Amino acid sequence: MNTCLEVKGLTKFYNGFKAVDDISFDMRVGEILGLIGPNGAGKTTTIQMILGLTTPTRGEIKIFGLDAARERQKILPRVNFSSSYISLPYSLTVVENLKVFSRLYGIRNAGARIDRVLKTFEIEELRDVPTRRLSSGQITRVCLSKAFLNDPKILFLDEPTANLDPDIADKTRKLLKRINRETGLSILYTSHNMPEMEEMCDRVIFLDKGRILAVDVPEKILERFHEKTLEEVFLKIARRG
Repeated sequence: MNTCLEVKGLTKFYNGFKAVDDISFDMRVGEILGLIGPNGAGKTTTIQMILGLTTPTRGEIKIFGLDAARERQKILPRVNFSSSYISLPYSLTVVENLKVFSRLYGIRNAGARIDRVLKTFEIEELRDVPTRRLSSGQITRVCLSKAFLNDPKILFLDEPTANLDPDIADKTRKLLKRINRETGLSILYTSHNMPEMEEMCDRVIFLDKGRILAVDVPEKILERFHEKTLEEVFLKIARRG
């Protein structure tokens, strides 16, 4: 299977502390790849380096076969990112926020595209509501809508359902799986919700203290650690001392 993301020897030091320690992995086209680990494992730093928000101390990142450091202008229009923890300008309405991002992404027929993503995430009634009046769950869905404006080929999702109630979280997971299945969208997915990771991911990467402990399909991970669920594997890693 073709790869859309390749990471080789990725390392990051912060004032002598090694946050990410010589990790290598790839993501296949059309795959949902999970990134799992305790707090401080290096997940966020890894995503930030892939997105170009943080400069690696050393290592190589290729996206669509292109060097991520030298070919960002060719790569960025084809990727996007969403997190439950990012904020949007509070004085703007939902539709105004999406118009700003549409311009940044160079979206043609932005109005129609905005209407489409609002409908996809069932937040059409929020289009004229100021962002400051939204609940955390509503903001999460607006951020997901933003992430789909440019029809990305790779989507980076950091805790995408963390602030959603169980019903909306379930609908969001099913929607992401359907889009993945129908369009071949590749997703790098992080979450502390282990049942969600088992449901969503084709493969998972377990990180701990900046190092990769395992990369495999969830079933093989369970066999390797002699546990029945990813939750039990996570606890074993987090508590081992």
